[in-house]
Amino acid sequence: GAFVEKFTLSSESQEASHSQLPLRGLTFAVKDIFDIEGYITGFGNPDWVKTHSVATSTAPAVVSLIEAGATCIGKTVMDEMAYSINGENAHYGTPTNPRAADRVPGGSSSGSAVAVGALLADFSLGTDTGGSVRVPASYCGIFGFRPSHGTVSSSGVIPMAPSFDTVGWFARDPIILRQVGHVLLQLKDDDHELTAKFSRIIVAKDCLSLLDTRHQQLTQVLISSIEELYGNRKTEHINLGEYIEPRVPSLKHFIGNIRMDGKEDDNIPPSLAALSNSMRLLQRYEFKKHHSEWINSVQPHLGTGIAERVRYSLETTDENIGTCLSLKSELNSALTDLLGDFGILAMPTVPGPPPKLQMEPVLLERYRAKAFGLLSVAGMSGFCQAHIPLGMDGDDLPVGVSLIAKSGSDGFLLSFVETIYQVVKKK
Repeated sequence: GAFVEKFTLSSESQEASHSQLPLRGLTFAVKDIFDIEGYITGFGNPDWVKTHSVATSTAPAVVSLIEAGATCIGKTVMDEMAYSINGENAHYGTPTNPRAADRVPGGSSSGSAVAVGALLADFSLGTDTGGSVRVPASYCGIFGFRPSHGTVSSSGVIPMAPSFDTVGWFARDPIILRQVGHVLLQLKDDDHELTAKFSRIIVAKDCLSLLDTRHQQLTQVLISSIEELYGNRKTEHINLGEYIEPRVPSLKHFIGNIRMDGKEDDNIPPSLAALSNSMRLLQRYEFKKHHSEWINSVQPHLGTGIAERVRYSLETTDENIGTCLSLKSELNSALTDLLGDFGILAMPTVPGPPPKLQMEPVLLERYRAKAFGLLSVAGMSGFCQAHIPLGMDGDDLPVGVSLIAKSGSDGFLLSFVETIYQVVKKK
């Protein structure tokens, strides 16, 4: 199942002022990385549970949702130590993908996505460091939102890699996605009027070329919906990799390494592969900083794949970490120049449909490499990103696309997704 444990948490004051509560009547599930008072936060690993005590307070993000009238119905299964985008957990099992039972649900917020996709909760909380909300949203055919880095409190959430950690959420419906965002982001105004300021949609055509032609056509539905609402003069196509390369000087170091290793993939623009390498390096370094002491003293039993990743991270040194941090701020500036206040970047969330369960490690690693090339754009820039489901393909597998807006434009992006989806639905 999707849940580690079920319980009910709701606000005692719900009845008193129920008419003003924006999330009244909605249920939600929470990834087992958030502290809930009176429960041990499991972090996807039984040895973690054995060596930690119960939480003495509840994470502020969870509290704010309960105070807004929503009822928490339980904690969900996650990948061990949040170190995977697959959704397979060697100890607690793999939550069943409600759209494709023979495929992975995506991780590390696997149970949270499955709970929403399988109609067990109206929305759910996850975390997204390298892609852990966007990927399972895509695989399970639901909406997922990664907010701008640092905009939602991650207090009471076990850190994975703080330079990237964000509190994200899932919903089946863009209205609920936006309502939850308003509570978590503490937005005061209605952002619907901001959608009128929308300036342009920039389609990353080199990223789209990672998808097969059939999926590229399905993605076109979103572009045509935007053109229907705003006119086609607002659409531009660019090669994102070519745009980034000269504007993010710190990439040179990582691009040079890729070319030296002979690991250039024809499909992935070199600058996006370099971006991904930089993100993964900084992630490993920060993971080590937070968790090496526990890992070395407890020697936890870790599932395959995770064990290798954790071992690799423990070998990471601080070499090139400064370059990674420079790269983050350079990318933020370059993409802010590209999008401005009300521009939106459209690109695939992942390079294709969800991989099969127990896929061969070599094939899976190739898929992951492409996926991180795409996921690192918002990850390294700190921008906000929404995954929008676009139905099923000819093989009955979920298809979707992502929209990215500049850091701090979360309210605008959530409203834009809601507005545009009214048109997408009719196509």
